[in-house]
Amino acid sequence: MRKLRWLRAPGIFKLLLPNFVWRYNTNHKKVYLTFDDGPIPESTLWTLDMLRGKNVKASFFCVGDNVRKYPDLYRKIIEEGHVVGNHTFNHLKGWGNNTQKYIENVIMASEYIDSKLFRPPYGQIKRSQAKHLLPEYKIIMWDVLSGDYRQDISPEECLNAVLKKVRTGSIILFHNNVKSEKNMRYAVPHLIDALLAEEYSFELCH
Repeated sequence: MRKLRWLRAPGIFKLLLPNFVWRYNTNHKKVYLTFDDGPIPESTLWTLDMLRGKNVKASFFCVGDNVRKYPDLYRKIIEEGHVVGNHTFNHLKGWGNNTQKYIENVIMASEYIDSKLFRPPYGQIKRSQAKHLLPEYKIIMWDVLSGDYRQDISPEECLNAVLKKVRTGSIILFHNNVKSEKNMRYAVPHLIDALLAEEYSFELCH
């Protein structure tokens, strides 16, 4: 199987950014399923239907402009008992933008997304940007990155890589975007079934 680099966030990141949530501290068999980049009709509706069928809740880190375009989808996420988080308005890279522009983009997203949870797109955020956000937001990163967006791996490889890395308290990151759809649609339901069989529960980010 091709190696998925950075499937689990390097420990040095966690040491440098200790105020971020990388994994939940629990002795119970709990995991936290998350989806970035939605809501979009192509992926989010399918994701919600699948989660409902399996009686599982998840956390959706939404792009503000997508919420603006698809407000009914956003409301549906909340109505079905899932949690939402801010993922900037334009899926902005923190490292490539100055702090003022980045914070303004987060604020713009907050006009559409009612949440005190935030996840930086691409995991990229400067310390100066985080300093501005941490008083208002809990910054949720991840313990297991699925790599579902990669075009050089198969859906089976995506699933197996996540299964090898998941552990108690893991925050697992998938995507609701077109590029990730093939791998995500295969991996997520199989992952849920496998973890439920191992008596894991699926919890919401908080």
